[in-house]
Amino acid sequence: MARRDIEFDAEGVTLRGWFYSAEGAASPAPTVVMAHGYSAVKEMYLDSYAETFAASGLNALVYDNRNFGASDGEPRQEIDPWAQVRDYRHAITYAGTLPEVDENRIGVWGSSYSGGHVLVVAAIDRRVKAVVSQVPLVSGHANFRALVRADFIDGFRAQFDADRLARFEGKAPAMVPVVDKDPLAPSALPTPDSHAWFTETHRLRAPSWRNEVTLRSVEMLTEYEPVAYLPYISPTPLLMLPARNDVLTPTELAIAAYEQAREPKRLRILPGGHFDAYVDGFEQSSVPARDWFLEHLAS
Repeated sequence: MARRDIEFDAEGVTLRGWFYSAEGAASPAPTVVMAHGYSAVKEMYLDSYAETFAASGLNALVYDNRNFGASDGEPRQEIDPWAQVRDYRHAITYAGTLPEVDENRIGVWGSSYSGGHVLVVAAIDRRVKAVVSQVPLVSGHANFRALVRADFIDGFRAQFDADRLARFEGKAPAMVPVVDKDPLAPSALPTPDSHAWFTETHRLRAPSWRNEVTLRSVEMLTEYEPVAYLPYISPTPLLMLPARNDVLTPTELAIAAYEQAREPKRLRILPGGHFDAYVDGFEQSSVPARDWFLEHLAS
């Protein structure tokens, strides 16, 4: 499988990743642009998806989000969803300059947080000709309230306000763990399956992943509403892949959001929980995505 390192400019920030060349396809070929979710780096199974796409005749362009992994950007470990949305668009622009890429046949794939990003990108960027949104975050407001006990929310707000004042006074942004073994301890993703997947995948595949994000990354999540863009994706074909027992980006939120999208669209519910899509349920998540892109980009 032909893979090479790439880097490209995102209006002053260098983003780095991999380009997988489509096997057995004439150049220029259709291409899938891909980035990972909340704090994750590309080694956390994005290579597996890209290999599946490339083996079927699709180029795959994979990159680390700004401030994470191999990509530049400051402050490190900060997740600004709107900056990540714009970076998808920078990646699409870069892809279109490559001789292997047919700029008129580009799709976007995202999972979890980036599953929300691709909904926004597909709605606002008509260069996107197909979109796959896997186990997506669709509403930061609703998701925050699904994960955080109601009597803890005021405490979070007080932390956000204190951090804002500290930054105003010139101090560094406060940091918070991405995951914690104790789901009631302060963390960005307070579910037991989040802790298990991130710590295990960090150990096995992704030594560059760090278990911290800026506190304001969590605040920005609460402000982010990809669901508002779902009606505007059409006529770009949308495949949404929620998980049956997702407790991190709750299943019912994703399915309710899907109902707001217009045709052409398809819903396929994956087995298991949020993180099963990457490992035990990889075939069930990757094959429908591959087939969706082949259907709408390769013809």
